[in-house]
Amino acid sequence: MSRTYCIPGVFFLFSAWFLLFIVSISLPSFQAMDITRVHSSGQVSSNNNEAFTQLRLGIWGYCVDLSAGRTCFNTGHGYSLTVTNSQNAEVTIGPSWTRGLATLPVACCVAFIALLLSFSQHITITLVASLVSFLAALITLVAFAINIALFAYVKNELGQLNISETTITGPGFWLTFVALILLLLAGCTVCFGRRRDRMAGATNNAYQLNGPKGGFLSRFRRN
Repeated sequence: MSRTYCIPGVFFLFSAWFLLFIVSISLPSFQAMDITRVHSSGQVSSNNNEAFTQLRLGIWGYCVDLSAGRTCFNTGHGYSLTVTNSQNAEVTIGPSWTRGLATLPVACCVAFIALLLSFSQHITITLVASLVSFLAALITLVAFAINIALFAYVKNELGQLNISETTITGPGFWLTFVALILLLLAGCTVCFGRRRDRMAGATNNAYQLNGPKGGFLSRFRRN
C-alpha cells in the first residue's frame, strides 16, 4: 500500500487501539477511566453503605467517595448497584445496564487485529485490514450506544430520588467516541490506499500493453 495512505492508516489504528485498551482497563484498576460519574451532596448511599459524594461506574466495577476516602469494588462485568436517599427511597442499576460495557474489550481486540493486518503490503491483506477496521468501528459504535444508554438511565433514575446530584459522562465515555472516529478514518484510509494501488497497477499494465511499437521492418532489425 502507498506510504501516503499506509502511515496515516497505521497511526489511526494504533491510536484507536490504544484508547480502547486504556478504556478497557477501567475501574477499579484505572479509577480515572469511568463511563458515568455522579456527584452528590452526600445525601445518598450505595448498597446500604455510608453516604457518598461521588460515584464512578466502570466496566469491571464501581468506585464511591466516602468520608474516609475512595473505595472501589471489583465486581466484574454485569454488576448491580442500589442507590438510596435519606428517605430510604432507592433505585437499582441492574446488571442489564452494565453487562454490555464488556463490548469495549471486544472492540479493542478486533482493533488490534486490524492494526497487525495494516502492516502488510499485500493488496488482499490490506483489504481485509480495512474490513476488520470497519468491523471494530461497528462494535465500538455498539459499545458507545451502550455507554449512552447507561448514562441516560443513571441520570433518569437518580433524578427520581429528589436529591442534589449531577450526573456527567466520564473520560471513558468520550475516549470511546474518539476511538470510533479513528477507526472509521483508518478503514477509509486503508481502503483508499488499496484502491490507489489497484489503479496504479492497472495504469502500468495498460502502458506496457499499449506502449510504442515499431513498424513492420522493425521486426527484422537487430537489437
